[in-house]
Amino acid sequence: MTYPTDLPGRPRPGAAGGPATARATCVLAPNPSAMTLEGTNTWILAEPDSDLAVVVDPGPLDESHLREVIATAEAAGKRVALTLLTHGHADHSGGAARFAELTGTHVRALDPALRLGGEGLGVGDVITTGGLELHVISTPGHTADSLCFHLPADGAVLSGDTVLGRGTTIVAHPDGRLGDYLDSLRRLRALTVEEDVEVVLPGHGPVLDDARGAVEFYLAHRAKRLAQVETAVENGHRTAGEVVAAVYADVDRALWPAAELSVRAQLDYLEEHGLI
Repeated sequence: MTYPTDLPGRPRPGAAGGPATARATCVLAPNPSAMTLEGTNTWILAEPDSDLAVVVDPGPLDESHLREVIATAEAAGKRVALTLLTHGHADHSGGAARFAELTGTHVRALDPALRLGGEGLGVGDVITTGGLELHVISTPGHTADSLCFHLPADGAVLSGDTVLGRGTTIVAHPDGRLGDYLDSLRRLRALTVEEDVEVVLPGHGPVLDDARGAVEFYLAHRAKRLAQVETAVENGHRTAGEVVAAVYADVDRALWPAAELSVRAQLDYLEEHGLI
């Protein structure tokens, strides 16, 4: 769920799937749109010498895509042993139940409604399937149940929709909250500094090799938009729709409904902090 703006740094060419790091391979779902860019990135994670794999975000309910994910893992000599979700939006989780059926795996997620056959995910959890080390990072804001996964061996973070490979994401009001989202971005910035995370493996768009630059861009973008919304209100634009028309005039109108969700989250934030 994105707006078409450019990120700084060195995005890798294209977003057509394939190996991204020593332990991460992308299979691109066939669901391109203005909101999903080229489509949803389904990630296959595995230690190079292991025959077990973890899949993050099997994507929409598309039988051919789900089977392609399994075939890609098998071609690399891996069996899918666990399924994880970054959050509950259907372009990431819609195919999870069918994927679990095809692979015989459990689905682990923060939201209990999305879990299948096993335990959930919590802050500080470490996934160790097949020797893989994957740390669960709490990153609410895009949605209340948003998670990221830190892959320390590759200096990478799987960011779901919290940070995208191109453009910026929405704060999906009322489930998403701007204050939470800003805290999550700061948490990711700390991860880039303290844990030497350099690579972003996003839920949509190309891989980014400048994780800190991407997070800094997001923080600056949010500060700029928040100031623009505050100015729009001061200029007499009172409803979310009026603010969208004033602040997002340069954005394709097809994305205005999504922009309105972020504006509502920003208005709530400004009210909570006594700024409007």
